[in-house]
Amino acid sequence: MGLNRENDRDRDDRNVRAGGAPARRDRAVRAAVVQGLLTEEQPVIALLDVDGIRASAAALRTAFAEVTAPDTAVLHAFAVKATPLVPVLRLLNDEGIGAEVASPGELALARAAGVPAEHTVLDSPAKTTAELREALALGIAVNADNPQELGRLDALVADAPGHRSPIGLRVNPQVGGGSIGALSTATATSKFGVALRDEGSRAWVVRACLARPWLTRLHTHTGSQGVPLELMARGVRAAYELAEEINAAVGRQQIDTLDLGGGLPVNFASDEETPTYATYARLLRDTVPGLFDGRYGLVTEFGRSLLAKHGTVLARVEYAKSAGGRPIAVTHAGAQLATRTVYDPASWPLRVAAYDAEGRPSTAQAVAQDVAGPACFAGDLLAENRTLPLLGQGDLVAALDTGAYYFSNHYAYNSLARPGIYGFAESPDGGDNVGDGVRFATVRTPQTVEEIVAESGGPHADALRADRESLPRDR
Repeated sequence: MGLNRENDRDRDDRNVRAGGAPARRDRAVRAAVVQGLLTEEQPVIALLDVDGIRASAAALRTAFAEVTAPDTAVLHAFAVKATPLVPVLRLLNDEGIGAEVASPGELALARAAGVPAEHTVLDSPAKTTAELREALALGIAVNADNPQELGRLDALVADAPGHRSPIGLRVNPQVGGGSIGALSTATATSKFGVALRDEGSRAWVVRACLARPWLTRLHTHTGSQGVPLELMARGVRAAYELAEEINAAVGRQQIDTLDLGGGLPVNFASDEETPTYATYARLLRDTVPGLFDGRYGLVTEFGRSLLAKHGTVLARVEYAKSAGGRPIAVTHAGAQLATRTVYDPASWPLRVAAYDAEGRPSTAQAVAQDVAGPACFAGDLLAENRTLPLLGQGDLVAALDTGAYYFSNHYAYNSLARPGIYGFAESPDGGDNVGDGVRFATVRTPQTVEEIVAESGGPHADALRADRESLPRDR
């Protein structure tokens, strides 16, 4: 089933009356239990707050509308890698958000969701010729990553003179990194884009644009989680200054659009949504005022910040035990879902909420305990020595802020199944019974063991047997 869209004013009024996102989450957890989504056969599920997603999309649109000149062309393209789910992409498309894709698979998802070609941007440091050719045939925007890719585009553009794809070049402003090195994409040695501060690179970019009138965009991205907003703004300013230099050299405005990337960090410490899009947009306006005077079109590629706060992983406590005097709640949510958290908890801590077996917020005494996942290695912990209401067998744990890069990027350790994902929304008039006021829609069905076998080579079970003619024999 689907979830009907409500009038924005009615939804906002109800959210204020009902306590906002945290209260909606509590009601959704309770409803998931009452309505039988969490079961013996499905002891871990994921939930998506549809109203929350819509609110974030609206906040993004409004933030940039407030700082740009009237009639400025602005495309907000969701970074599909953050939550590669067709229903999510379709919902965002309904809310005026396009798609930034980085692989043939992500492009296929965006197309399946109905995202128009003109609202789609292709980025990747390793595009094949076939990918580039398809992009030009479809008319989607392409950002070339390096001189060799630009050389491929030279030939493809010559063969497709009537293509409608805006084409840009990604540049690395080399302004530095944030606290998470793996997500800092504007360091001196980043693998992305043309390194502007390397000897001769800036002059090469100007010459490359002079030789290619069809090269009309610049793209930059400084990083995401752990990257200060001021550093992101410096990266954007570097790209803007380069665009001004190119246009001056050409004698006209050849570079007409700047792709600012995404990367707004997410607050994983509380329910507060900070920093906001409005804060970042105002900082960009103050740092790069010429960017917003109407001469340049803009593209953004936000991902985590649009979805993270609106996802919850809900899992049953299968067993409660202790070791060395510390309680341990063994759950069905671990490394297969929260891979980054399990392997790098200092960079990716998750808030964990405790509920009783009926889905109500737990009122048990708070004690320090471990919340463990099901994978067969000692480090599979959602939380270690965390003070929470004491969890018992049959209770529920909720991993919060997991709407991006958690339940969508599955880690198949121990061949653990991908969980079902359900979007939820609340009925304007509630319901007569507990849990009736929340409606669920299936976003992704739970993976079956038959599907696990099939994707693990089941149809080819005999492929490696020595008596098969398909394998060479010893002579």
